[in-house]
Amino acid sequence: MWFQLDNASLDAAQALCIALPAAGLPAALARLSGRGWALVAPLSIVVSVAVIALWSASAEVLAWIALLLVPPGCALALGWAARGARAAAALGAAAALAVALAAPDDGTGAELARLALVVGAAVTVGRLLAGATPLGLLKVAIVAMAIVDAAYIFGDWSADQNRAFAAAVPAEGLPQLQINRLGDSSLDFGDFFAAAVVGGILAAERAPQLVAALACLAFALLWNQLFLVTDSLPATVPPAAVLLGWELVRRRRPARTRVEVRLRR
Repeated sequence: MWFQLDNASLDAAQALCIALPAAGLPAALARLSGRGWALVAPLSIVVSVAVIALWSASAEVLAWIALLLVPPGCALALGWAARGARAAAALGAAAALAVALAAPDDGTGAELARLALVVGAAVTVGRLLAGATPLGLLKVAIVAMAIVDAAYIFGDWSADQNRAFAAAVPAEGLPQLQINRLGDSSLDFGDFFAAAVVGGILAAERAPQLVAALACLAFALLWNQLFLVTDSLPATVPPAAVLLGWELVRRRRPARTRVEVRLRR
């Protein structure tokens, strides 16, 4: 059996992205809703790989974008987007960023601070996308994202781009927020993003997010057994699998309810 504590900890953080998002979109952003937002999930992989392949320096640009956007995204999660958010809690993002800046490369504390920032930012994006996009299209988009991710990883189509992305830093002494590492294990922002979008969808449908999060963690631990035969796995697959599982359960519920009503009659 394959098991690594650092990897399992990252999987647990990814599962937390399913449990945390709340539902709803601010009234000021409602006019920005539309079907086009569904393209964000699958294109986030395709575009980033293509851009890095065409221009290797773009990996550093992506690292800068993450450094600039992830901390405010985390502050929004603590102050608004996550369940139980409070305005004062948004200051926690500043504290996490301070720790990440003080020790950008070394120490478990810095790694956990960076992880908290990324999880928070992903939760904010997950809630916003679920609020701005027709849920049916967004579900298809998450499954498509997992398929694209699996094709790139198992087809070995993006190994060089992934290495460049993982190695990129905004500048010397600044932390990476486009990827998270614990020990020898890593997940990039897209993996947390996929889980948070699933969490946003479930929140909008008032589904049991904690149950789904635990299911995602369990599936990820099983999925990780493939590390016995390969060095890299698409981490977007577990949240997509949980989303498909919930969809099957949701579609079966009305039929069961009708049967129960007939029996009562």
